[in-house]
Amino acid sequence: MYSDFTVNPIGIIRSPFKKPGQAPRQGREQGAPGEIEVFEGFEDGLQDIEGCTHLIVFFWMNEANRNRLAATPPHTGKTHSVFGSRSPHRPRPIGMTVVELLGLQGRRPRIKRIDATDGAPAIDIKPYVPALYSVPHARVKHSRGDS
Repeated sequence: MYSDFTVNPIGIIRSPFKKPGQAPRQGREQGAPGEIEVFEGFEDGLQDIEGCTHLIVFFWMNEANRNRLAATPPHTGKTHSVFGSRSPHRPRPIGMTVVELLGLQGRRPRIKRIDATDGAPAIDIKPYVPALYSVPHARVKHSRGDS
């Protein structure tokens, strides 16, 4: 039904991580700097971005194994389905991370706490709104909550 579904990137993520194993499991664990090189034609979408302290960045994990339906997170030692884990190796490797916005230089939001590899296609950017996204009582029973 959706075999012709495509998503084109809005830009490219620039980060210090050249290989997947170099990127932290969670960007918040490290304050790694980076930027999003937003393509021409999307610059008007950045107009109000400087009013945000944090952003949600969606990206394509272009080096992920797309044939996996199970993963073993290192902190649990147990196998879980990819949809019940945060494994980067999954059929549709869409990454999502919350980053801190340091500033905007032209079409390049400068960010901190990125966990994507250099060159990963950026799919979308949204403001992080704590009242909408923070769910303090949410739990993942099979792990610490960050699998």
